[in-house]
Amino acid sequence: MTIQQSTDLTHAAMLGLGVFRPQRVVTNDEICEVLDSSDEWIQTRSGIRTRRFAGEDETLIGMSTAAAERALAAAGVDAAQLGCVIVATSTHPEHTPAAAPQVATNLGITAAAFDISAGCAGFCHALNLAASMVRAGAETYVLVVGVEQLSRFMDPTDRGTAFIFADGAGAVVVGPSDAPGIGPTAWGSDGSQAHVITQSPSCLGGHGSTGHPVVQMEGTAVFRWAPFAMADVAHEALRLAGVSVDELDAFIPHQANLRITQTLAKKIDLPDSVAVATDVIDAGNTSAASVPLAMEAMLRQDEASAGDTALLIAFGAGLSYAGQVVTLPPLA
Repeated sequence: MTIQQSTDLTHAAMLGLGVFRPQRVVTNDEICEVLDSSDEWIQTRSGIRTRRFAGEDETLIGMSTAAAERALAAAGVDAAQLGCVIVATSTHPEHTPAAAPQVATNLGITAAAFDISAGCAGFCHALNLAASMVRAGAETYVLVVGVEQLSRFMDPTDRGTAFIFADGAGAVVVGPSDAPGIGPTAWGSDGSQAHVITQSPSCLGGHGSTGHPVVQMEGTAVFRWAPFAMADVAHEALRLAGVSVDELDAFIPHQANLRITQTLAKKIDLPDSVAVATDVIDAGNTSAASVPLAMEAMLRQDEASAGDTALLIAFGAGLSYAGQVVTLPPLA
């Protein structure tokens, strides 16, 4: 007996993009009402001026669903056509059940659905999985969501994290296309640096002052690692896609820190003609949501257009990283 399987390989692309940004805008001055810092210090260190925090009625599932519905509208795809839903997040408050099946139910479907946890690199990891499913013929349409509510997992007095992290959701529909729209992924991990970005204390070991685990980060270690290690990943993603840096229209890295973005752009010899995402200035670091949110900001502000060629790079807790060359999708 021979097991039947699909052998009709196809190309994959992002067909539509949607995001959800919480209503509440939080300034540096508001952060400094609790944190021993200043607006000038925060902007100098990170480039961040404002960020958004979710309200009580803006749940992680609800934010994901709103972004997903907008991505489906932009793609012209009905939710019933989805074969799989992947949610990348580190801040879904329950280990089980996962967020993705609940998002699928909100969309009125019973598709396969699961979460992945790859820190700030989660969206790019999920994008690779979705593209692989479509190319192999396993699924026709896959929904990818990157979502975080980091404001609920922070110590507001921690000078290393309180001014950096924020909330948001971004989603794309991945489906078949006439030409490759998602390049091969350059990805990997370095578990020897797992201590650099953590949630502490462990869920198994007691409670912190907030009553639950909070994100902790060794910012200097991240800054020393990210721009330099990720330059090699960027060049590998370009090589795998057969695209030169001069052929890029946009560079969309994880919005960790404006200084990291600027240093990384220099390390990969990015030409001045390439637009660089700087959504971190207004949105802060939204971890797994930051790449799709930054994509949306560039498209909405006409810094890039649907159909442009962009390099995505993401890196974070794990330490995990991933990058790919993509064709930018349309907005709703």
